[in-house]
Amino acid sequence: MFGKKTPSMKEGVHVFAARPNGKYKKFLFGVVTGVDGSKVGINGLIINPIGLINKVEQGKAGPRSAEILENPTSENCIFALIYRIEQDNFTDVLDQYKDNVVLIPPKVYNILDGWVRESLPELINNVLSLPPGSERDQARRILINRKDTLTDKNLKQNLYSVCRSLKILTQ
Repeated sequence: MFGKKTPSMKEGVHVFAARPNGKYKKFLFGVVTGVDGSKVGINGLIINPIGLINKVEQGKAGPRSAEILENPTSENCIFALIYRIEQDNFTDVLDQYKDNVVLIPPKVYNILDGWVRESLPELINNVLSLPPGSERDQARRILINRKDTLTDKNLKQNLYSVCRSLKILTQ
């Protein structure tokens, strides 16, 4: 409608998907390397949000956190990236319908990719897990310095929003 084309699954577009991992799911995001019918080749990162899984299993997180682990989306997975993660490169072929491979905008892909590549989950987790004191203050300064030196404007705004909502900036 009005000249806008609906993006289609093709080589070079950015995608998001989730894979079963026991009770919860790992999620992945990447770039399509090829399409053959419903089969989609993807090259990217797969994330196991072990920090959030631990919080949920210890009863220290609410139902929203369990929902994120059971049904991760490109919109809610950022909350899983606040805590410790395990990451690995991902290169595989998925069925676009069975594995629910969805297109994501390049802006979202760049935020997720930057979040992981800049080690932001580790930096945020350091601040949140340390008791109040000089070590926590140092971890907070390191995180704020990393935020201030980011060159991607969208990633910087996203990190600022998360830090603000976690009250990291007002400590």
